[in-house]
Amino acid sequence: MAYRGPSTSNNFESSYLERHNDSLVDELSSKVAALKKVTISIGEDVREQNRLLNTMDDDFDSSKGLLMSTMKRLGIVSRAGGKNMMCYLVLFALFVFFVIYYLAR
Repeated sequence: MAYRGPSTSNNFESSYLERHNDSLVDELSSKVAALKKVTISIGEDVREQNRLLNTMDDDFDSSKGLLMSTMKRLGIVSRAGGKNMMCYLVLFALFVFFVIYYLAR
C-alpha cells in the first residue's frame, strides 16, 4: 500500500488541540497577570504597614522616655514633700479624672 500523506482528520484534530491549548495558555497568562497585581498590592500594603509600625515604635519610645522622666520627678517630689505632697498629688489626680469624666459624658 502506498503512502498517501497525512490524514485530514489528523490535521483537523491537531489544529483543534493547538487552538484549545492556545486558549488555555491565554487564560493562564491572564490569571498570572491578575495574581501578579494582587502580589504587588500586598507588597505595597506590607511596606506601608511596616512604615506605620516603625513610626508607632518611635512614638512609643519617646513616650516611654517622657513617662520615665515624669516618674523620676514624682519620686523626687514624694521623697522631698513627705505625706502631704502625696495627698495633694492624689487629690489632683482624682480632680483631673472627674473633670475628664464630666467632659466625656
